[in-house]
Amino acid sequence: GQSPAEIVADFPQLTVSDVYAALSYYLDHRQKIEQQMAAVDKFVEEQESKAGPSLIEQLRQRSQTDADVSS
Repeated sequence: GQSPAEIVADFPQLTVSDVYAALSYYLDHRQKIEQQMAAVDKFVEEQESKAGPSLIEQLRQRSQTDADVSS
């Protein structure tokens, strides 16, 4: 990870105090934040499985099928 000073260098709209405040909040609420992140990951996985292959994946599959037929 980066030091607070390095984070501020990358995000000049933040102050070192902002970074320490965010770190403090995270450390005080770590379990809840990690649970929320896990719930979001699960939701995304569920939505991706319901949606089926993306357009890009469909095109890749079609391209591979076309290549197989041509051989």
